[in-house]
Amino acid sequence: MNKQRLDKLLEKAVSESEVPGVVAAVANKEGVIYEGVFGNRSIDSNESMTSESVFWIASMTKAITSVAAMQLVEQGKLNLDQPLNKVLPKLNEIKVMEGTDDAGQPILREPNKPITLRGLLTHTAGFTNIFSNENTAKYAQAKGLDMRNGQNESIMTPLAFDPGEKWEYGINTDWVGKTIEAVSGQNLRDYFKANIFTPLSMKDTEFVIQPEMRSRLVGMHARGEEGKLIEIPFEMPQEPEFYMGAGGLYSTAIDYMKFLQMIFHGGTFNGKRILESETVKEMCENQIGDLNVLPLTSIDPTLGNEYEAFPGMVKKWGLGFLITTEDAPSGRKSGSLSWAGLANTFFWIDPDSEIMGVIMTQVLPFADQKILNLSEEFETEVYEQITEKIKR
Repeated sequence: MNKQRLDKLLEKAVSESEVPGVVAAVANKEGVIYEGVFGNRSIDSNESMTSESVFWIASMTKAITSVAAMQLVEQGKLNLDQPLNKVLPKLNEIKVMEGTDDAGQPILREPNKPITLRGLLTHTAGFTNIFSNENTAKYAQAKGLDMRNGQNESIMTPLAFDPGEKWEYGINTDWVGKTIEAVSGQNLRDYFKANIFTPLSMKDTEFVIQPEMRSRLVGMHARGEEGKLIEIPFEMPQEPEFYMGAGGLYSTAIDYMKFLQMIFHGGTFNGKRILESETVKEMCENQIGDLNVLPLTSIDPTLGNEYEAFPGMVKKWGLGFLITTEDAPSGRKSGSLSWAGLANTFFWIDPDSEIMGVIMTQVLPFADQKILNLSEEFETEVYEQITEKIKR
């Protein structure tokens, strides 16, 4: 990689106040080939960002939770298509919501089929988010639920549709985490540490911010008047009733890159096997059939903007990842895997080009246009350099 050209993009974004600070990394099959670190951990301090700065990675947690679930599938402790209500009796209480009555109370009915692990991993089970689905938001308001507080009751929301009927993004992976805990006998934090983080030497990936990590924690930001960045108070619950498999983790760009390299190498990294290669292959294939990944909607502009990855392209979902079905304008090849976190953290894995990348910031709401532009420019530059190298 031409480090100077990539550095220039990131440095420009910081100097023009598009982001307070940013960390990005790129790797190929040999290992990390680029690291870029610019700006400060907070707009209100002079503490410089480093490659070990700690970010809330939000929904980038989902891929890790999905890997943990597939470990248990390999062991025969779970089956992708088994009804999960026998593993999680609480699922028997989950109904489908069809709207509200004149008093504003939810209208509920029984789902026409059971929830499965495959449905949860592919976001086709029917669970959604309070900030993206109007009925789910109404239910949460009626019941006084906050889906971000780490309380068990917070994910007892109804389905927006019958399992398997459509794709809609939501808290499904929190229920995957619950499933992992039920069959492993460990809480999610301990399971991740023993079976993923320790083997991969991901020492800075945690649900609970350790004292030494806190000294490297990146502040959360939002855009105030005229788009000016301001720091805002934010922290995931540190003593939750359950660890949120859908979005509770903190990590670093370097740690997360180890996870991406494990996926790229078919389940193994630095001599440690996390999954069998056939399992990884299955995770990276379309698991939603004729259904398509739909644009993300938003009814809470403080948390998310309307967003569609690769507009106009048919997108599919594997077991934990978005899958592209065409080559993207940036240069990313068909069959690539990706996803993101609510505070504008992004990753991708391109098996065909043998390249993967991660770019991390801490700004709300999701899909901040300036950061989306930066991410696309960064990725495009990576692929331009790859093309140049091939031509030489």
